[in-house]
Amino acid sequence: MANKPVILWFRRDLRLRDNPALTQAHETGRPILPVFILDDRYDRPVGAASRWWLDKSLRALDGALQDRGSRLILRRGASLPVIQGLIAETGAEAVYMNRLFEPNAFEHDAEIAHALKADGVECHGFNAALMRRPGAVMNGSGSPYKVFTPFLKTLLSKSQPPPPAAGPGRISTPTGVDSDDLNDWRLHPTSPDWSGAFDWTPGEAGAARALSNFLANGLATYARDRDFPDRPASSRLSPHLHWGEISPWRAIERARQGAAAGKVSSAEAEKFVAEIGWREFSAHLLHQFPYIVDRAFRPEYDSMPWRDDPRALQAWKNGRTGYPLVDAGMRQLWATGWMHNRVRMIAASFLVKHLLIDWREGEAWFWDTLVDADLASNVQNWQWIAGSGADASPYFRIFNPVAQGEKFDPKGGYVRRWVPELARVPDRWLHAPWTAPDEVLGEAGVRLGRDYPYPVVQHDKARARALEALKIVSGRRDDQSDRD
Repeated sequence: MANKPVILWFRRDLRLRDNPALTQAHETGRPILPVFILDDRYDRPVGAASRWWLDKSLRALDGALQDRGSRLILRRGASLPVIQGLIAETGAEAVYMNRLFEPNAFEHDAEIAHALKADGVECHGFNAALMRRPGAVMNGSGSPYKVFTPFLKTLLSKSQPPPPAAGPGRISTPTGVDSDDLNDWRLHPTSPDWSGAFDWTPGEAGAARALSNFLANGLATYARDRDFPDRPASSRLSPHLHWGEISPWRAIERARQGAAAGKVSSAEAEKFVAEIGWREFSAHLLHQFPYIVDRAFRPEYDSMPWRDDPRALQAWKNGRTGYPLVDAGMRQLWATGWMHNRVRMIAASFLVKHLLIDWREGEAWFWDTLVDADLASNVQNWQWIAGSGADASPYFRIFNPVAQGEKFDPKGGYVRRWVPELARVPDRWLHAPWTAPDEVLGEAGVRLGRDYPYPVVQHDKARARALEALKIVSGRRDDQSDRD
């Protein structure tokens, strides 16, 4: 009957614009029951910083729904029984949802769809998270791409953005359906609340503002400035994209519209498009090679002789390695739930190559502390740094954190902000304070070992150790190196 509702199951598509599941549900003409289910068993449980984000994003989504005469129903538990319970309560005859493509979630989606079909309930799935669903971008032999550049070329040449969809102005929702109190979920941290420095605005409106700010202030110099952590060139869209608060296609279209209007160069816009393409590449890889969550994409790297060094791992997490750029990044991560992309690469390289600590340790820490923690991107980027992933950085690339600091933070603005105990150290010695004369450190109010740690490892020795381990694993015996 036409008055029986349909369920709109929100997951990581927390927006009303450009939401294909919502669009199709609305076109049925039936009342819509918007639902979000907190199911920690559905896929990998979200980390602490992501739970902070989810709390705010759900509040924003509920507010947007209420503006349209609806509301968000919250339930907690195993997804299928919760949905079946809602069907029994409301008589809903169909479920509309946007698919998740991570391996476990994708399989679980299929199981739920089959179970609902057996119950006589229609289940309609769509793609709201990616430019193309995994499996739709293949090479000439019909196999998944393992190299990014040809993947991106095919993706962009064979994909068309869906037409914009503003979302319904009014949404009719059944009354009398109970909802959990979001406060009872305790997604926001307490005892202590470590989120005081989080400067984010989760939600669809926040995503729109972040994109507009980036287009106005960052895109014009994006390709050049994005490597300098003290410059406001990052889009800061990654958590919004992860939670589906904005469509990747809309971000791309806005950037290209800026180029078409002459506000930015086409090269700058396309560099930004390529970064969204890398996110897409990561998602497709994880879907097609699900083992990479906990094993190396290149199997030989599973024999890497990782070191068990809890003290060094903790120093890295705490931003106390003695290498200022690495420490600045790790402290920015803890304080804000985010780290600049260039510094992420340097900090990750330091863990897996200077310290020879398993990349999975770093991936787990990032998963818990990043507001933009995304399984596909996190795993792919860590394996890229480790040299074990698809289209990965060469195994012999070992970032020199001192040289990287001198190149990308030459005036020390980034380090001085996040490692304030070094604020008075002159530029010449800032990125390697252990090389400064005692009188220079004394004038700066720094005593190594008390105010700031000595390096946990010497760069040259760590680099040589990593090269030996990596040569054995990769079967290479040459003396290639990369002194970045």
